[in-house]
Amino acid sequence: NIYIMKKILIIPTFNERENIKTIYKKIRKYNKNLKILFIDDNSPDRTIDEIIKLKKKDKKLNYILRMKKKGIGSAHKFGIKWAAKNKYNLCITMDSDLTHNPQLIPKMIKFSSKYHLVQTNRFLDKNSLRTWPVHRRILTKFRYILLNVLLNISCDSSGAFRCYNFDILNYKLLLKAKNNSYSFFWESIYILTKEECKIKELKMVQKYRVVGSSKLKISDWLHGLYYLFEIFLRDKFK
Repeated sequence: NIYIMKKILIIPTFNERENIKTIYKKIRKYNKNLKILFIDDNSPDRTIDEIIKLKKKDKKLNYILRMKKKGIGSAHKFGIKWAAKNKYNLCITMDSDLTHNPQLIPKMIKFSSKYHLVQTNRFLDKNSLRTWPVHRRILTKFRYILLNVLLNISCDSSGAFRCYNFDILNYKLLLKAKNNSYSFFWESIYILTKEECKIKELKMVQKYRVVGSSKLKISDWLHGLYYLFEIFLRDKFK
């Protein structure tokens, strides 16, 4: 039997109409044959219309429309479960806001054979966040330090640009992350760290988004902080 590795790129979207065409072109520039799955939570700006236009020209592109906004973490878990159920070996995830560079995808795929997860790290390059507003840089660094101190997570655990290897990683571990918002990212890394999964990190300069506005509100950040302490206390005293 010839072993064929099935790969899928999953991109959750919500109000990214202006970015879809650009991110698609960038992906295709470096990844001509990669299958793409957009998961849209019924964006009010009709992001789905742009995705449907792209699908008409590209048979390797597909989409799933969920009828309401359920959270970024929920979209990732939905995509991960879908990829595993459809027998994909590699599941790559990324943001649709042009902050992730698709040029890194072939490199992620190359490293994936030896690791449960290959992901990017915004702290390996001191200039990585130079285009970000100062308050966002401080908050991101603060979260990184807190996660390291409280949960002993040494990698950059709050980013969505990842490549999971389902040949060696049990996808159900990722679904154990209860959070359906942004805390899904660090919670899933915490679970993988406890399971002693091998994680490879790649250096990445991450631009701040230019088109549209960040979905991460201060309330999300505060809820994430509360959730972090909740998990820390739960695991410390169980």
